[in-house]
Amino acid sequence: MKKRTAVFLTALLTAAALSGCGSKETKESSAQETTQAAVQEESVSSSASGGQEPVTIRFSWWGGEPRHKATMAAVDAFMEEYPWITVKCEYGAWDGWQDKVATQLAGGTAPDLMQINWNWLYHYSADGSKFVDLNTLSDIISLGNFPEANLEAMNVGGKLQGVPVSVTSKLFMFNKTSFDKAGISVPTTWDELIAAGNTFKEKLGDDYYPFTAAGYERFWLMNWYLQQKYGKPWVEDMQVQYSLDEVVDGMEFINSLEQNHVMPTIAAVQGDGAETTLTNPKWMDGRYAGLLEYDSAANNIVESVNDGEEVVMGGYMTGAGENGFGMSKVSQGFAITESSPHKEEAALLLEFLTSNETGVKLMETQRGIPCNTAAIKILEDEGLVDKYVAEANAMQAEVCVYTFDPNFEHSALKETTGVYYEVFDNLSAGGDPTELAQYLIDSVNDVNASNPY
Repeated sequence: MKKRTAVFLTALLTAAALSGCGSKETKESSAQETTQAAVQEESVSSSASGGQEPVTIRFSWWGGEPRHKATMAAVDAFMEEYPWITVKCEYGAWDGWQDKVATQLAGGTAPDLMQINWNWLYHYSADGSKFVDLNTLSDIISLGNFPEANLEAMNVGGKLQGVPVSVTSKLFMFNKTSFDKAGISVPTTWDELIAAGNTFKEKLGDDYYPFTAAGYERFWLMNWYLQQKYGKPWVEDMQVQYSLDEVVDGMEFINSLEQNHVMPTIAAVQGDGAETTLTNPKWMDGRYAGLLEYDSAANNIVESVNDGEEVVMGGYMTGAGENGFGMSKVSQGFAITESSPHKEEAALLLEFLTSNETGVKLMETQRGIPCNTAAIKILEDEGLVDKYVAEANAMQAEVCVYTFDPNFEHSALKETTGVYYEVFDNLSAGGDPTELAQYLIDSVNDVNASNPY
């Protein structure tokens, strides 16, 4: 696995369904609607559009409601500036999205412009066959606005197959109000977090926990613990770098968090009946007082709790060892498909979303703090850099020393039916740590062997 240097991180700080874009239903599931703007643009005559031949392109992304609204507003503005181009949008929640994308790419039916995970370049286009080399569109796309180190992550198969949107990582976020009620400070070390579990139980009752985490987030916690203690990346050279005994150590640490009332069992959380942590009443009212989430979601998390509850950025627990730790990644990118019949028009939209003043303002930080240096300046000058997202992004940039290997988020591992969830769901249910550790190691190595990069 490649490692990013401090220079890489510093550069960041310095520098579903068819629909037309516009207003939409508030539900986060796949959206299917065409806005008045899109309908109007489809009827624009050639003369009214400056002699340009009318063109329709497709643009897809996944995310939550705030991202949908911001992106659709930016696309509507783009269509006003380029009235001969109609943009049809495809968007929805994450669940099942990667499978949809894989089918589209395999069948040559993918949208012209796509929001992508950077590792998809390895999964679907390791030879550079699925996405356009954006160097060929550099007369339209301001590639110089992206730090070279960030562009490097999107250079696969000898082609610049996308531009990075931001660099991100997960970190702790805590409900300070609950910690205040318990009479203790927000924890900064693993020992303090464990002690908080018992304090919450004694002072606030059995229903209060300082933290909650699903299977994937528990895998993250274990990684941080192991990195601090043993000083190794999770995967390097397509092999898990930890021995069976070391992974068992990590799983027993995760078990200790449940045993010390730091977090509820996964079965207990599932029994709450909420679709996500942010919609769980126990998170909203402070009974679950901490979670792990990407820095780009910081503002959404702050706003997800009930009135009177205060969320603060908790950063990263230390104390398992003195080694560097933390994992970051290019959070998302934008890529143009080779199957697109309108590559230049797709490039115009990409440029508008990433470097154009109007587009940047409307997109704000819904995909994190931009890598694009021009975009950062625009947002800072306009006071549009969300303070919570900025604070969280700075925390991860200061800490993280490892980057994801390309298969870290492979669907066989990361999906809710994947290995990470399977392993840690079973661990929480009382499964044998040794058996589960061996299964995790073998599964990750098998995925890497089947998906070389």
